[in-house]
Amino acid sequence: HWWTSHRGQVPPLLCNEIERESARLALVRQQTRMLESASRAELAEGKHPLVAQLARLRAIGPKGAWVLVKEVFGWRRFGNRREVAGCLGLTPTPYDSGDSQIEQGISKAGNRRARTMLVELAWRWLRLQPNSILTQWFNRRFAGNGKRMRRVGIVALARRLAIALWRYLEHGEIPAGASLRPAAP
Repeated sequence: HWWTSHRGQVPPLLCNEIERESARLALVRQQTRMLESASRAELAEGKHPLVAQLARLRAIGPKGAWVLVKEVFGWRRFGNRREVAGCLGLTPTPYDSGDSQIEQGISKAGNRRARTMLVELAWRWLRLQPNSILTQWFNRRFAGNGKRMRRVGIVALARRLAIALWRYLEHGEIPAGASLRPAAP
């Protein structure tokens, strides 16, 4: 271990502080492992059907499904796709004044953790769901246009993905072209 061979080079007060912080880190890691194993057990027991339903889609793992269900889809009811995008802060914010019309990006007014998770899931979706209509739309619209346009496009894909996931959970509509993992026995 690196610390045992180098601790003599560190002043005693700093050494004590580093050891206290290391003990805290070990405790946090242990608690995280316990929470993750408890949530896996609950998922296996069928206590969270929406999480299990989302996790059946390839590209969405248990952690991503857990975050989306607990932060957005599990407790909130949406009337339409605009409400879904608005809750996540993925709606465009245009500026219209007189003759000037400027697109200012997304609103970022919603749930930051869920928005971040959706952007990560959108990247995974591109890799693991190549036959999906969403992936094909992204590739037609943004592939080959440079890094900046791909980053802009991934946020647009995250918005469309959020709406598709909402429809999947609410109405059972599997996103067009998406593949599912086999159902657990």
